[in-house]
Amino acid sequence: MSTASDRARQLELVARLQSSFPELPDAPTPDLLDHSRYAAYMKPVHDVGGEPDAPIFYEGKAYEQWEHMTYVMCEVLAWRGIWLSEERRRIGNVDVGRTVYLGFPYYGRWLLAVARILVEKHHIALGELSERMLEVQERYAGGLNGRLPEATPRSVGDGADVPRNSHHRHAVGIGDPQVYAGRAGEAAFAVGDRVEVRELPVLLYTRTPEYVRGAVGEVAAVAYESPAPEDETWGLSDAPAEWFYVVRFAMGDLWHGYTGPADDTLQTEIPERWLARAGGKDDTR
Repeated sequence: MSTASDRARQLELVARLQSSFPELPDAPTPDLLDHSRYAAYMKPVHDVGGEPDAPIFYEGKAYEQWEHMTYVMCEVLAWRGIWLSEERRRIGNVDVGRTVYLGFPYYGRWLLAVARILVEKHHIALGELSERMLEVQERYAGGLNGRLPEATPRSVGDGADVPRNSHHRHAVGIGDPQVYAGRAGEAAFAVGDRVEVRELPVLLYTRTPEYVRGAVGEVAAVAYESPAPEDETWGLSDAPAEWFYVVRFAMGDLWHGYTGPADDTLQTEIPERWLARAGGKDDTR
């Protein structure tokens, strides 16, 4: 049972954690929403490279049992054709919003993505899921106290009637991305080619980092054929395959005021749709 005071404290916590734009407290009129501000609003929350941040102390950490089980559960859902890994990335990294993305543990977001995909694809009703969550909460009301969570009640089924995505049906026994081999045609670029990352509008999801868009780099490897993340994440059954490339950039070209060695480089993987042959007015190297 919660009291009015309990609820007030919770709302105060929400107010502290939710980000805001003090200069625009209300929805702006169109004349106040320029392109830069629009792009800032639309930026996927996982695309944090280059953003200001405080120093973080990194240390080795052993995975907890629930983290191991979450990873296994997500892999099994992909293996059995319930979702694609790209769907999990989008649902667990982007659709949660910036506050949850920064505030939840890494595998906590994966676990939230599991609940969402099972509800959205009608594998369980949200009401039933809520009741089961309450059962677990009551079962361990006093804390785990050294115990490991158990799946109770257990059930077994053959899964024959569970709908699988089309990717699972055509990739089983072959593998991914092997199943797309030969489908993308001739690669547009070769190792050593200089390419410029296109500045395509970003809406809802992408895995092409903001810090390389508009930059010029060199193709380090022609990697494999696969649908681009922007298509695969929505589970499109007819998404076309395209080539992916490993592109190498000079660090000094990516980061303003970079003071490291001149030969420092960064490599990242980019699908063909995001690349154009360099040599235009923006290629000054």
